[in-house]
Amino acid sequence: MKNAHYLPLLLCLSWGGQALADTPIDLSHPAAPTAHIDISNITGEVTITAWDRNEVHVGGQLGNGAQPLTIEGSDNNLSIKVQAQGQSGWLNWGGDKSMSATTLDISVPRGASLKVNVVSAPLSVDGINGGDINVNSVSARVRINAQTPVLNVVTVSGNLAFSGQAKQAKLQTVSGDILAPSLGSTVDLQTVSGHIQVGGGPWQQLNLSTVSGDVQLTGGLASGGTMSIDSMSGDLQLQFPASLSSNVHASTFSGDLRSDFGTPKQPEHGPGSTLDAVAGSGNGKISIETFSGDLRIRKQD
Repeated sequence: MKNAHYLPLLLCLSWGGQALADTPIDLSHPAAPTAHIDISNITGEVTITAWDRNEVHVGGQLGNGAQPLTIEGSDNNLSIKVQAQGQSGWLNWGGDKSMSATTLDISVPRGASLKVNVVSAPLSVDGINGGDINVNSVSARVRINAQTPVLNVVTVSGNLAFSGQAKQAKLQTVSGDILAPSLGSTVDLQTVSGHIQVGGGPWQQLNLSTVSGDVQLTGGLASGGTMSIDSMSGDLQLQFPASLSSNVHASTFSGDLRSDFGTPKQPEHGPGSTLDAVAGSGNGKISIETFSGDLRIRKQD
């Protein structure tokens, strides 16, 4: 029966802890149609949705141990940062251990530009049209659906999925996969072991580098455009339109090389294959190098 005396206290502590961990967020701030918005969260989740209002609204749940959340700045430049109590700066190693997960549901003007920093908080961006998007993520997945002139995303182990259209894109991962079927004229892709599956174009300039990740690329080259692709051990599957106009150089040290544009040659002694071909009028330059990965260059059906 002694335990019965402690039951009300335990219930109060339990409900009190839950209340602290689940403090609701309801904040609003006027914003210019093309406002620059800086957002950061260490652990939890971030969802950003564009709407047709000149206002930023933040909903969700604030994690226990986090500082009170505010929207700081002017209508043109706004900042929303989740920080642990007693800490300064958005990224404090160990700060995520002192607070529970925070969920941010943020509505922003459709033409806003975003700068987002997350650690283990999955990120979703939907509906941005016209603003730049810059993202840094450590271990969470990133999903973006937007029409943007500039897209820059760096992630360590989280997968990246992009849909919409990006005129200029720079996407980098270590072990995360990259899925982006509609990239515009200028593209820079880098990964260590993540898979890359991209499409789009016509590309004025495309640079792609991978160590062990496989690559599937589909798209065309703009008039006078350049493409540079290198891989250590990842397999490359490249599909170009039959109307491709470019000089094509490809080489592999020990991988298998096959092409619908020209005929690969093998040296008389030693491994490897090379390809030097002219597609169409040769108004472009494509250079592909791989060490041990297989290379396939195909014409699109």
